[in-house]
Amino acid sequence: MMTVPEKPHPFGPKRIDVHAACRMLAAALLCMAVPGCKQQKETPAEAVVIVRAARPEIASISELIEGDAILAPQAQAALSPKISAPVKKFYVQRGARVHVGQLLVALEDRDLQATALDNRGSYKAAQALYDDTMGARVPQETQKAELDLAQAKATLALEQSIVDSRKQLFEQGAIPGRDLDTAQATLVQAQAAYDSASKQLHLLESVSRASTVQATKGQLTSARGRYLNAQAQVSYSTLSSPIDGIVTDRPLFAGEMAPAGTPLITVMDTSALLAKVHFSQSVTQRMKVGDAASVRVPGVKEILPARVSLIGPALDPGSTTVEVWIQLNNPDGSLKVGTPVHIAVTGQTIPQAMQIPASGLLRGDDGGYNVMVIGSDGTAHRKAIQVGIQTPEKVQITAGLEPSDLVISTGAFGLEDGIKVKIGSPEDNKTLGGS
Repeated sequence: MMTVPEKPHPFGPKRIDVHAACRMLAAALLCMAVPGCKQQKETPAEAVVIVRAARPEIASISELIEGDAILAPQAQAALSPKISAPVKKFYVQRGARVHVGQLLVALEDRDLQATALDNRGSYKAAQALYDDTMGARVPQETQKAELDLAQAKATLALEQSIVDSRKQLFEQGAIPGRDLDTAQATLVQAQAAYDSASKQLHLLESVSRASTVQATKGQLTSARGRYLNAQAQVSYSTLSSPIDGIVTDRPLFAGEMAPAGTPLITVMDTSALLAKVHFSQSVTQRMKVGDAASVRVPGVKEILPARVSLIGPALDPGSTTVEVWIQLNNPDGSLKVGTPVHIAVTGQTIPQAMQIPASGLLRGDDGGYNVMVIGSDGTAHRKAIQVGIQTPEKVQITAGLEPSDLVISTGAFGLEDGIKVKIGSPEDNKTLGGS
């Protein structure tokens, strides 16, 4: 084999096979001379997206009407005194459970007790005067007037008989005329006395007696009013619970001044709580009292059952919505007033509804709803649909789908119409380099 000298190699002498080099050069020149002799490239395979799919399901579906609210007590009483007085004693502490009618707090009331005692005495005196007037004085005056009238009547009758007899004697010439005149004058006096007694009795019965009775009765009523007012002032010095519940606030201590009209103690009935939420009128028209509801409370794993207890009879003038009360039982008191909650009310129920998973629902550019269905050729196609009831898990389809359609339930977002798809786990797209 012939060798030729070459430049010294940095790592030592190196020999070149001249014949092999010539063969390689000839092959390269031949390839360049022959038309169409080019390096072959691999054609990439068509992209396939792996998705999950399911056919529409026929089953019952119920509408869920959702909203947020703040828990409020079933009943609440913020008790404020009607008078300003120092606190004499508290009978309960904050957090105590109380019952209807239970005494909670007493204010200083010695001055009020004294005033009530004084008015009680005046009332009793007025009562005695009224009893005396009605039972003794008025009947005695009436009786005396009746006696005077009877006496005047008898005297008048006597004088009339004297005049009649003397008139006969005078006609017979038995007596002088002056005796008849004297008898007639006495008769006139007797008539005047009778008329006066009759008028006195009439005035006593119709005017004087009525005015006396009215005046006496007015004095009694006034005295009774003052006494009842004093008693009321005394009653304002104590506060009792109007409801069963728990004492949630008691800002003062014994000895401090309790201003009138300022809440002194607050009682809440938390055996059941209310979530007050506002819904549109169209939504509340599909609701009724007693409908089932559920409440999700932060920090509580379970979804708590509840029910609709009240639907407002009128629209709120500010928001034109209807207030709905959701009642939630709280027998152990574990739920607290003021907690923000999320509620869901079970509304209209469709027994035989075509439905798909909510994850397969897409929103179109025109604002309508779409889904991606898999054709017989394994490609995805966009289809416009109409929806009814929507829940977090399912969506009712009212038009646009057939029971035989294969709807992409996971992985439909962002798919182009006509792209090849394969049913599997969308996680496999990461291995294939898909989206």
